[in-house]
This record gives sequence, structure tokens and C-alpha cells, in this order.
Amino acid sequence: MLTNCLKELERRLGYHFKNSALLQQAITHKSYLNEARERSQKDNERLEFLGDAVLDLLISQGLLLHYPDTPEGELSKMKARIVSETALAKVARRLEIGHYLLLGRGEEITQGRAKPSLLANALEAILAAIYLDGGLEPVSRVIQKVFQDDIEELLKTEAYTDYKTELQELCQRDYEILPTYTVLSESGPDHQKTFEVQISIKGSVYGRGLGRSKKEAEQQAAREALEKLKKTG
Repeated sequence: MLTNCLKELERRLGYHFKNSALLQQAITHKSYLNEARERSQKDNERLEFLGDAVLDLLISQGLLLHYPDTPEGELSKMKARIVSETALAKVARRLEIGHYLLLGRGEEITQGRAKPSLLANALEAILAAIYLDGGLEPVSRVIQKVFQDDIEELLKTEAYTDYKTELQELCQRDYEILPTYTVLSESGPDHQKTFEVQISIKGSVYGRGLGRSKKEAEQQAAREALEKLKKTG
């Protein structure tokens, strides 16, 4: 029975475990072991801890690659939405992870299989199990497979706007030239610098921006330039 459940879950994940005990641990809630008095089996809390870090790393890497000009602060906000309990629970529900959880009677009575926290934690534990079983490459593939639609949907509603890319596209379309960014000043200690950047288009200044990194200052300058260009038509 349990073996069949594990195989079903493997099919949903698109990953076959060499060590199925890792997957079994990933779906085992501590309440199950407490009531079963099972000493040899482990619950998923330690895997959840590792899975959180693995997911954080791979989502951060993906955002850096796909949004090269986005300031760190905005990347952090985007990542926070993707790895939030709500978002993880949604992915877990789609995979029907709740159906496979090993829970104690108390959790069963209180609808533990539907609890967002248990679902999110189990998903993180499963990702850790894949990492321990096969390394970063397979867990990266699984994340791309099961998270892709949700990531795209979340980022569509993300408040962040990539002003620099928007300005570049406008300049190429209307002026057939790219904007020029110039660092005017750099002040403050190494751990807390402030940059001032200026944008010029065809030799005329269209915007200035401040930021804790060059990219952030460029984004602010691009926003100002866009506002000016839209006003002048």
C-alpha cells in the first residue's frame, strides 16, 4: 500500500528515487511517529529545514538569471512571494501531496491533510529528499516542472516594474538608440553605499536616480526618464 503510494507520488513529481526511504521520511509528520511509537523511522522536520534552503537557492538563482537588471530589494520581494506558505501549499495541493501524508490520528481529525502549513512543509521536505537522493540538477528540474505556472502567475501580479527594460524598448522603438547611463557619484562606506546615476538620450539628460546599488539607481533614473518622455509625448 505505502509502496504504491510512493510510486504514485514519484510519477507526479517526475522523479524516481534511488532511496525510497527518503521520500517516505519526507511525507511523515511527527504526529504519526508519536502515535505509532515508531523508533526506526524519522519525521520530515529536518528535511523541511534543508528543503527550505534548497528552494531558496534555486529560486534565487532563477530570478537572478531572468531579471539581470532588477534591484536586490525587488528580487527579495519576488522570491518571498514564490516561497510563501500560501504559494507552496498551492503547489502541494496540485500535486495532491496531502493524500500521501503519514499523519497521526489527531492531525487526521483536525483536517491536517488540508492545512497549508503541513502541505508547504511537506513539499519542502520532498524537495530536500530529491536533493539528497540525486543532487541539485534533478531537484532543479522538479522545481521548474511543478512551480513554473505558479511563478509566472505570481510575477504577473508582482508590483515591481522593470523600468530599465521598458525605457530601452521605448528608445529602440521611437529613437533607434539606447539610453546612456552615467554614474555621477558614489558615497558612503562599502557596506552601505549610495549611487547617483544619470540617463542621457541623444545627448540630453532625461533622468537621475539614487540607489544602494548601481542597478537600483539605474532603475530609479529610468523611471524618471520614462515619466518625462511620456509627458512630452
